[in-house]
Amino acid sequence: MHNLTFPDIVGMTGTILLILAYFLLQNGRVSSRSATYLYMNFAAASFLLFSLCFTFNLASFVIEIFWIGISIYGIWKNKKI
Repeated sequence: MHNLTFPDIVGMTGTILLILAYFLLQNGRVSSRSATYLYMNFAAASFLLFSLCFTFNLASFVIEIFWIGISIYGIWKNKKI
């Protein structure tokens, strides 16, 4: 049996946040421009990126970098409006 490490727990938290954000978007509880949705995506990608620093996977690492960048862009754009 695999013992969960701190990076595993942080990564799983990110996974849960990402799934929850997408679920909330799909059922109309949040909009794609809402601060809640944007910050959930930013936090989820950051948590997943943290976990990838311990168990590296290049493809996942690259997608999380872009996910963080796009989330930051969305947060910045919302603050400008």
